[in-house]
Amino acid sequence: MSRATREAYRDSVLALLGRHPELMCLDSDTGLFSADHAAAAGDQYLNLGIAEQNLMGVAAGMAACGRVPFVNTMAAFAASRALEAIKIDIAYNRLPVRIMATHGGLAAGHLGPTHQALEDLAVMRVLPGMTVVVPADAAATEAFVEQSVTLPGPLYVRLGRKPTPSIPAAPPPVIGKAQTLRTGGDVVLVGCGPYPVLACVTAAETLAEQGIEATVLNMHTLRPFDTETLIAAARPATLVITLEEHWRAGGLGGAVAEALAEAQPTRVLRLGVPDKFVDEVGNQEHLVAHYDLTAERVVRAVRTALDTAARSGKTDWKEYHS
Repeated sequence: MSRATREAYRDSVLALLGRHPELMCLDSDTGLFSADHAAAAGDQYLNLGIAEQNLMGVAAGMAACGRVPFVNTMAAFAASRALEAIKIDIAYNRLPVRIMATHGGLAAGHLGPTHQALEDLAVMRVLPGMTVVVPADAAATEAFVEQSVTLPGPLYVRLGRKPTPSIPAAPPPVIGKAQTLRTGGDVVLVGCGPYPVLACVTAAETLAEQGIEATVLNMHTLRPFDTETLIAAARPATLVITLEEHWRAGGLGGAVAEALAEAQPTRVLRLGVPDKFVDEVGNQEHLVAHYDLTAERVVRAVRTALDTAARSGKTDWKEYHS
């Protein structure tokens, strides 16, 4: 079943408003909330227009007065235009503002580089006290919205635009705890977000047919980072590969490499969008394929790395040959 994570957020937060009078829904005229949605929310909904810095300032003020605001804007604007207000007004004061950032990654591909968010995870995860979450599907989004009501401090949630498939059955998603979707001792595949996680699952199935067993982690929370689960998965493995809809610097790949470098040195290959502004025109699916953020690329990377290591004598990996 395919459903948009941003719509799952909208429906979930609207359902919570009646049960939690302290909640507020602040919009920035993105069109996600219709007139009917606004009417259903009543005084707990405010549309502040296309003014993202003001949006964050108002949210900080409300949070300082005991409210819990959910603010809706596009990821590209939250991570850049409104960043100063997020840093100083929200993060510095450790306020419980929930930044629900739609059109994450390449989801706004049709609108060009100005609206694509390929830096947001790197930006947000360095802010002290900021929880950073990337749901892989609508069901996880619903769970995270529910969990966020009582979560201390600020939260950044990266959402998509269009419907995306559900991920395979997994343990219930919990903020701060990676989901293990498959176990295997040869390699570890780590993804975050709908397309990368599904690509990792598909790649693991293909690799299993070739005698290569992979652990697949849905690392939906980049901060606080579940180092314990990552280390346990990496300990028996020869290789860790990360896949993300983000520039390779500073996002999921950076977080994984940092954690393993300190606690469990393991070779890490970071797969993501090349270090350039997107110069290809197309929707999200087209751009994901164009930049090869795919299961096929993951399989190629694993096979190449393991075969090279085996031929160089650096590993006894099952006498594997491509």
